[in-house]
Amino acid sequence: MKGYCGKILKVDLTNKTCTDVYIADEIYENFLSGAGLAAWWCYRNIPAECDPMGPDNVLCITSGLLTSTGSCITGRWMVVTKSPSTGGIGEANCGGTFAPFIKACGYDIIAFHGASDTPVYLYCDNNGPVIKDASHLWGQDAAVAERMMVEENTIPGKKVPQACTIGWAGENKSWMAGVCNDNGRIAARQGVGGVMGSKMLKGLCFAGTKPVSGENPAEIRRLSKMCASRVNKAFMPPEIPTGLLNVAKFLPEMQLSPDGIMTGVLMGTWGTCGSSQFAGQTGEAPVKNWGGSQKEDFHIKALSRTDGSKTLRLQTNRYYCYSCVYGCGGELDISKIRFNDEGYSRVHKPEYETQWVFTGFLLNDDNDSMLYINEYANRAGIDTISLGGTVGMAIEAYENGLLKEEDIGFPLSWGDADSIVRLVKMIVHREGIGDILADGTKRAVEILGPEFAKYAVQGGGMEPPMHDSRPDPQQATLYAIDATPSRHTSGGSLYYGCMHLWKKVTWAPPAVLVGGKGGEWEISDEEALKVLACAYFKRIVDGVGGCYFGFLLGTGIYPIFEWTEAATGWGATPDDLMWIGKRIYTLRHMFNIKQGLDPWYSRPHPRMVGEPPLKVGKVAGKTVPIDAKIMRVWKNCGFDEKTGYPLPETVEELNLNYFLDSPIENFIKEVPCNG
Repeated sequence: MKGYCGKILKVDLTNKTCTDVYIADEIYENFLSGAGLAAWWCYRNIPAECDPMGPDNVLCITSGLLTSTGSCITGRWMVVTKSPSTGGIGEANCGGTFAPFIKACGYDIIAFHGASDTPVYLYCDNNGPVIKDASHLWGQDAAVAERMMVEENTIPGKKVPQACTIGWAGENKSWMAGVCNDNGRIAARQGVGGVMGSKMLKGLCFAGTKPVSGENPAEIRRLSKMCASRVNKAFMPPEIPTGLLNVAKFLPEMQLSPDGIMTGVLMGTWGTCGSSQFAGQTGEAPVKNWGGSQKEDFHIKALSRTDGSKTLRLQTNRYYCYSCVYGCGGELDISKIRFNDEGYSRVHKPEYETQWVFTGFLLNDDNDSMLYINEYANRAGIDTISLGGTVGMAIEAYENGLLKEEDIGFPLSWGDADSIVRLVKMIVHREGIGDILADGTKRAVEILGPEFAKYAVQGGGMEPPMHDSRPDPQQATLYAIDATPSRHTSGGSLYYGCMHLWKKVTWAPPAVLVGGKGGEWEISDEEALKVLACAYFKRIVDGVGGCYFGFLLGTGIYPIFEWTEAATGWGATPDDLMWIGKRIYTLRHMFNIKQGLDPWYSRPHPRMVGEPPLKVGKVAGKTVPIDAKIMRVWKNCGFDEKTGYPLPETVEELNLNYFLDSPIENFIKEVPCNG
């Protein structure tokens, strides 16, 4: 085997049939597996300008090319579809334990077509797929539904199945809903769970045991031992408080990243919630719906009540995703916190995004409310980034008189934990004003009126993550030029410095490892190439099932290029693989154009790029020259620099005409299977 199974399971939910689709090797050789293969399938099967919540949309759930081959930190699974929130290609990414179970059933992708008229779920083992009734699961939260699905399909003495599900938000077709596994770990972004709910698909439950391997398993193991050895040495005693990061407020704006091993210290010790103190002090975290600053609005005293060390005191154990050597996950006992009427006890440790958006971003210093919302949102299956951004819009609209108390049912204000929790529940269940807010800020503006747009901080229909793009022109540009906009996991200046791509990729410019970052503000081909190197590399990582925290270790520690070659035996160099990354990057933009989107649609909200700039704080006076940055990137990737459309010669050079316009029968063979 070359790491991939060579087969997609096509599930027609309308007719309740299943088909094995055998995929030609040349598709994998040009699009990898994972999100790259899924993007190709979606382009070929989703009609132009289709309704993302209608039966013509296709929902793909996929693992990666390296998953189950023996490589480490490559256990991610992805959901790919047409996004209701952006109208373009939608991707959501998740860890946990579900990814290897997809491949253990013999498939690289499960592709759902059509829509059921009653609730269903898909069960699959070595005997093939079966579409089962899910009426008894509909209405259950994601964690309960997952447990029920696993229990009713467990056979004594056999492998215990693993499952992924949607929660209440997905059932309610929220454009902010995700897909969950492992009791609330969530592929969160871009409304993929809402699409799943529109198909009346509650979940998937898999119990296969088929083996997966690469061409050179000994080399894969050797590389994995090297990677694990480096990460396991990166540890800091958790009793060292994250409050020591207060020193960050005195640091000048600098780039300091000899490699990414310090991410191992952070993740292995605290998980991502350890980032909040650092982000809050350095200005890397937006405040007050992107309209305020730490200096004026959320002070050191409040930061100290919400930093990662406070959360870590509730941790009962660490856990690892499949094939991971980081162990950034953890379980908390929140049984004694305020708000917890449901009696939640052992819950997932919050990620940084959730922690900050429901504390500093909303000027809320009540850590209990954040911990409660984290678990409630996980069970509801809803994206906390978009959820928090939407709550921020509502609070600011209320503060400025656009929303009234009678519109909501109670007053809203910054930092009011009780009203924040109450509004979150209304959004999850589409109650009252929550019905309008459940589809995010852009949709809310369409319903409520254009005067709300000032407070609807989004780009391309997506609320941005808790990483301020005003001090980082690379990140601001990546927010704008990715086909899935407002997405921090594609990279930025700090991330690029950690990746060390220039040591493997001949055309990638070196980063300034120690010193000022002034060059980032220039409109230059060199800066554009750094942005594109991040974008193309992310396409490789999502094609092989890699992890964002893995690629931050740097290519010397996290050998994605070498693992991929050992698994496939293609003879592909890093430059060759980055060319595949460019092909996938371009394909995704072509999908968006096919769906009727103007590439300028993803330009960030003015606040995200400092239009106008803040007057105080770490990002005071900063305005990113975003339009010029976007156009220079388009020029360097072979797009029309004014329109953002891929040039015909670029499409031809990448051979995309052949893969997208040739009869699909040239690349696939369909065989009916059990189901």
